[in-house]
Amino acid sequence: MQFLFIAKGSVAEIQSQLYVALDQGYTNQERFKELHSKSDEVARLISGFIRYLLDKDKTQALKQPNKLSEHEELNKPKQLR
Repeated sequence: MQFLFIAKGSVAEIQSQLYVALDQGYTNQERFKELHSKSDEVARLISGFIRYLLDKDKTQALKQPNKLSEHEELNKPKQLR
């Protein structure tokens, strides 16, 4: 899950670099819009996948109320594991 949040941050960084490229004249407005639109789509896909995984985790936790999710288990203090 952590890697997905890092990937979303990378998309934001790419979008920032696209603005720099446009401002410095390395790309034109049409290409900028195309690439920015594609990066928005990637960010939405990643967000959707994160939501799916979180919902799946919650659903499994409801089916097994005494069992902690993998995320909760990993964040539990070592003394309690």
